[in-house]
Amino acid sequence: MTAAEWPTGERGPVRQPTVWHIDLTLDEAGQRTCLAALSDDERARAARFLRLEDRDRYAASHAALRRILASALGTNPALLRFRLGPSGKPELDAPWRDRLEFNLSHSGSVGLIGLSPAARIGVDVEWMRPLPDCLSLARSHFARPEIAALEALPSAERQAAFYACWTRKEAFVKALGSGLSFPLDGFVVAVPPEPPALVSIGGSTGAASAWSLQHLDLGAGHVGAVAIESAGAACLFRSLGADWASRPA
Repeated sequence: MTAAEWPTGERGPVRQPTVWHIDLTLDEAGQRTCLAALSDDERARAARFLRLEDRDRYAASHAALRRILASALGTNPALLRFRLGPSGKPELDAPWRDRLEFNLSHSGSVGLIGLSPAARIGVDVEWMRPLPDCLSLARSHFARPEIAALEALPSAERQAAFYACWTRKEAFVKALGSGLSFPLDGFVVAVPPEPPALVSIGGSTGAASAWSLQHLDLGAGHVGAVAIESAGAACLFRSLGADWASRPA
Protein backbone atom coordinates (compact mmCIF):
# COMPACT_ATOMS: atom_id res chain seq x y z
CA MET A 1 0.00 0.00 0.00
CA THR A 2 1.36 3.41 -0.97
CA ALA A 3 0.71 6.57 1.02
CA ALA A 4 -1.73 7.79 -1.64
CA GLU A 5 -3.93 4.75 -0.96
CA TRP A 6 -4.11 5.12 2.82
CA PRO A 7 -7.68 5.79 4.01
CA THR A 8 -8.20 9.30 5.37
CA GLY A 9 -10.04 10.68 8.39
CA GLU A 10 -9.54 10.61 12.14
CA ARG A 11 -10.75 7.69 14.19
CA GLY A 12 -11.68 7.05 17.80
CA PRO A 13 -9.91 4.84 20.35
CA VAL A 14 -6.83 2.97 19.14
CA ARG A 15 -7.40 -0.79 19.35
CA GLN A 16 -4.39 -1.93 17.32
CA PRO A 17 -1.10 -0.42 16.12
CA THR A 18 -1.76 2.38 13.65
CA VAL A 19 0.53 4.51 11.49
CA TRP A 20 -0.63 7.91 10.24
CA HIS A 21 0.79 9.60 7.16
CA ILE A 22 0.88 13.41 7.40
CA ASP A 23 1.37 15.88 4.54
CA LEU A 24 3.46 18.68 6.06
CA THR A 25 3.26 20.99 3.04
CA LEU A 26 0.73 23.59 4.17
CA ASP A 27 -0.37 27.04 3.03
CA GLU A 28 0.16 30.10 5.24
CA ALA A 29 -3.22 29.71 6.94
CA GLY A 30 -2.47 26.09 7.77
CA GLN A 31 0.93 27.03 9.14
CA ARG A 32 -0.61 29.66 11.42
CA THR A 33 -3.21 27.18 12.61
CA CYS A 34 -0.52 24.65 13.49
CA LEU A 35 1.59 27.16 15.41
CA ALA A 36 -1.48 28.24 17.38
CA ALA A 37 -2.20 24.61 18.30
CA LEU A 38 1.17 24.16 20.05
CA SER A 39 2.05 24.70 23.69
CA ASP A 40 4.24 27.63 24.71
CA ASP A 41 7.23 25.29 25.03
CA GLU A 42 6.62 23.84 21.56
CA ARG A 43 6.31 27.31 20.01
CA ALA A 44 9.55 28.34 21.69
CA ARG A 45 11.30 25.29 20.28
CA ALA A 46 9.86 25.97 16.82
CA ALA A 47 11.19 29.52 16.97
CA ARG A 48 14.74 28.23 17.49
CA PHE A 49 14.89 26.67 14.01
CA LEU A 50 17.05 28.77 11.71
CA ARG A 51 15.19 27.82 8.53
CA LEU A 52 11.54 28.84 8.17
CA GLU A 53 10.81 25.56 6.39
CA ASP A 54 12.10 23.56 9.36
CA ARG A 55 10.04 25.65 11.78
CA ASP A 56 6.86 25.14 9.76
CA ARG A 57 7.33 21.39 9.46
CA TYR A 58 8.10 21.01 13.15
CA ALA A 59 4.91 22.93 13.96
CA ALA A 60 2.83 20.94 11.49
CA SER A 61 4.08 17.55 12.70
CA HIS A 62 3.52 18.37 16.38
CA ALA A 63 0.11 19.92 15.74
CA ALA A 64 -0.85 16.75 13.86
CA LEU A 65 0.42 14.65 16.77
CA ARG A 66 -1.79 16.57 19.21
CA ARG A 67 -4.76 16.23 16.88
CA ILE A 68 -4.39 12.47 16.42
CA LEU A 69 -3.67 11.72 20.09
CA ALA A 70 -6.60 13.86 21.22
CA SER A 71 -8.94 12.04 18.84
CA ALA A 72 -7.77 8.68 20.17
CA LEU A 73 -8.07 9.76 23.82
CA GLY A 74 -11.31 11.72 23.50
CA THR A 75 -9.91 15.03 24.69
CA ASN A 76 -8.98 18.50 23.47
CA PRO A 77 -5.59 18.73 21.67
CA ALA A 78 -4.66 21.81 23.73
CA LEU A 79 -5.05 19.88 27.00
CA LEU A 80 -2.46 17.24 26.22
CA ARG A 81 0.73 17.30 28.27
CA PHE A 82 3.96 15.44 27.63
CA ARG A 83 6.93 14.28 29.66
CA LEU A 84 10.26 12.64 28.88
CA GLY A 85 10.65 8.99 29.83
CA PRO A 86 13.75 7.59 31.57
CA SER A 87 15.66 7.45 28.27
CA GLY A 88 14.39 10.77 26.96
CA LYS A 89 11.57 9.42 24.78
CA PRO A 90 8.47 11.68 24.82
CA GLU A 91 5.47 10.18 26.63
CA LEU A 92 1.98 11.32 27.54
CA ASP A 93 1.80 12.88 30.99
CA ALA A 94 -1.01 12.53 33.55
CA PRO A 95 -3.90 11.92 33.32
CA TRP A 96 -3.14 10.04 30.07
CA ARG A 97 0.11 8.42 31.18
CA ASP A 98 0.42 4.78 30.05
CA ARG A 99 -2.81 5.04 28.05
CA LEU A 100 -1.15 5.01 24.65
CA GLU A 101 2.28 4.43 23.10
CA PHE A 102 3.22 6.85 20.32
CA ASN A 103 6.12 7.91 18.16
CA LEU A 104 6.70 10.73 15.67
CA SER A 105 9.08 11.12 12.74
CA HIS A 106 9.26 13.69 9.97
CA SER A 107 11.58 14.32 7.03
CA GLY A 108 11.05 16.62 4.10
CA SER A 109 7.34 17.04 3.42
CA VAL A 110 6.22 13.82 5.14
CA GLY A 111 5.42 13.07 8.77
CA LEU A 112 4.65 9.70 10.35
CA ILE A 113 2.88 9.11 13.64
CA GLY A 114 2.69 5.65 15.16
CA LEU A 115 0.14 4.77 17.86
CA SER A 116 -0.22 1.57 19.84
CA PRO A 117 -2.56 0.69 22.73
CA ALA A 118 0.08 -1.39 24.53
CA ALA A 119 3.08 -2.58 22.52
CA ARG A 120 6.02 -0.28 22.03
CA ILE A 121 6.08 1.30 18.57
CA GLY A 122 8.61 3.29 16.57
CA VAL A 123 8.40 4.96 13.17
CA ASP A 124 10.98 6.53 10.89
CA VAL A 125 10.73 8.39 7.59
CA GLU A 126 13.58 9.65 5.45
CA TRP A 127 13.67 11.82 2.38
CA MET A 128 15.96 9.98 -0.02
CA ARG A 129 18.45 12.64 -0.99
CA PRO A 130 21.28 11.37 -3.23
CA LEU A 131 23.88 9.51 -1.16
CA PRO A 132 26.87 8.47 -3.29
CA ASP A 133 28.69 7.49 -0.07
CA CYS A 134 25.90 5.28 1.32
CA LEU A 135 28.15 2.21 1.44
CA SER A 136 30.73 4.14 3.46
CA LEU A 137 27.99 5.23 5.87
CA ALA A 138 26.78 1.66 6.19
CA ARG A 139 30.28 0.42 7.00
CA SER A 140 30.50 3.04 9.76
CA HIS A 141 27.14 2.32 11.41
CA PHE A 142 25.54 -0.96 10.33
CA ALA A 143 26.04 -4.56 11.45
CA ARG A 144 28.28 -6.80 9.36
CA PRO A 145 25.48 -8.90 7.79
CA GLU A 146 23.74 -5.71 6.65
CA ILE A 147 26.96 -4.32 5.17
CA ALA A 148 27.57 -7.58 3.32
CA ALA A 149 24.03 -7.56 1.93
CA LEU A 150 24.44 -4.00 0.65
CA GLU A 151 27.86 -4.77 -0.86
CA ALA A 152 26.34 -7.69 -2.78
CA LEU A 153 23.69 -5.52 -4.46
CA PRO A 154 24.11 -3.89 -7.88
CA SER A 155 25.12 -0.27 -7.42
CA ALA A 156 21.84 0.93 -8.98
CA GLU A 157 19.86 -0.77 -6.18
CA ARG A 158 22.13 0.06 -3.28
CA GLN A 159 20.88 3.52 -2.27
CA ALA A 160 17.21 2.49 -1.99
CA ALA A 161 18.23 -0.60 0.00
CA PHE A 162 20.40 1.56 2.29
CA TYR A 163 17.49 3.88 3.08
CA ALA A 164 15.16 0.94 3.68
CA CYS A 165 17.71 -0.58 6.07
CA TRP A 166 18.31 2.76 7.80
CA THR A 167 14.61 3.43 8.44
CA ARG A 168 14.06 -0.11 9.74
CA LYS A 169 16.92 0.30 12.20
CA GLU A 170 15.85 3.78 13.29
CA ALA A 171 12.24 2.65 13.80
CA PHE A 172 13.42 -0.15 16.09
CA VAL A 173 15.71 2.10 18.13
CA LYS A 174 12.94 4.69 18.46
CA ALA A 175 10.51 2.02 19.66
CA LEU A 176 13.01 1.05 22.36
CA GLY A 177 13.35 4.68 23.39
CA SER A 178 17.05 4.10 24.05
CA GLY A 179 18.39 6.80 21.77
CA LEU A 180 22.09 6.69 21.07
CA SER A 181 22.69 4.28 23.96
CA PHE A 182 21.66 1.36 21.72
CA PRO A 183 24.26 1.03 18.92
CA LEU A 184 23.02 0.54 15.37
CA ASP A 185 25.45 -2.34 14.86
CA GLY A 186 24.07 -4.15 17.93
CA PHE A 187 21.18 -5.67 15.99
CA VAL A 188 20.45 -6.84 12.45
CA VAL A 189 17.52 -6.11 10.15
CA ALA A 190 16.76 -7.67 6.78
CA VAL A 191 18.04 -5.70 3.77
CA PRO A 192 16.05 -5.51 0.49
CA PRO A 193 15.26 -7.50 -1.56
CA GLU A 194 14.61 -9.52 1.62
CA PRO A 195 11.24 -8.67 3.24
CA PRO A 196 11.42 -6.44 6.33
CA ALA A 197 12.26 -8.28 9.53
CA LEU A 198 14.27 -7.92 12.69
CA VAL A 199 16.83 -10.71 12.32
CA SER A 200 18.69 -10.61 15.62
CA ILE A 201 19.30 -8.44 18.69
CA GLY A 202 22.71 -8.78 20.28
CA GLY A 203 23.10 -12.02 18.35
CA SER A 204 19.80 -13.46 19.62
CA THR A 205 17.21 -14.46 17.03
CA GLY A 206 14.79 -15.32 19.84
CA ALA A 207 14.70 -11.73 21.12
CA ALA A 208 14.18 -10.47 17.57
CA SER A 209 11.21 -12.78 16.99
CA ALA A 210 9.14 -10.74 19.49
CA TRP A 211 9.14 -7.78 17.07
CA SER A 212 7.47 -6.91 13.77
CA LEU A 213 8.98 -4.64 11.12
CA GLN A 214 7.09 -3.22 8.16
CA HIS A 215 8.28 -1.21 5.19
CA LEU A 216 6.29 1.91 4.22
CA ASP A 217 6.10 3.12 0.63
CA LEU A 218 5.49 6.84 1.09
CA GLY A 219 6.01 8.19 -2.42
CA ALA A 220 7.49 11.60 -3.26
CA GLY A 221 11.03 10.33 -2.72
CA HIS A 222 10.38 9.21 0.87
CA VAL A 223 10.70 5.82 2.52
CA GLY A 224 9.66 4.73 6.00
CA ALA A 225 9.34 1.85 8.44
CA VAL A 226 7.42 0.90 11.56
CA ALA A 227 8.65 -1.38 14.36
CA ILE A 228 6.19 -2.93 16.81
CA GLU A 229 6.99 -5.03 19.86
CA SER A 230 4.55 -7.76 18.87
CA ALA A 231 5.21 -10.80 16.70
CA GLY A 232 3.17 -10.71 13.49
CA ALA A 233 1.46 -7.47 14.49
CA ALA A 234 -1.34 -6.26 12.27
CA CYS A 235 -1.01 -2.54 11.64
CA LEU A 236 -3.55 -0.06 10.30
CA PHE A 237 -2.37 2.64 7.90
CA ARG A 238 -4.21 5.95 7.69
CA SER A 239 -3.72 9.49 6.38
CA LEU A 240 -4.94 12.84 7.63
CA GLY A 241 -5.40 14.02 4.06
CA ALA A 242 -4.02 17.14 2.40
CA ASP A 243 -6.60 19.51 3.94
CA TRP A 244 -6.21 18.33 7.52
CA ALA A 245 -4.94 21.62 8.95
CA SER A 246 -7.99 23.53 7.71
CA ARG A 247 -10.51 21.19 9.35
CA PRO A 248 -11.72 21.65 12.96
CA ALA A 249 -9.81 19.42 15.41
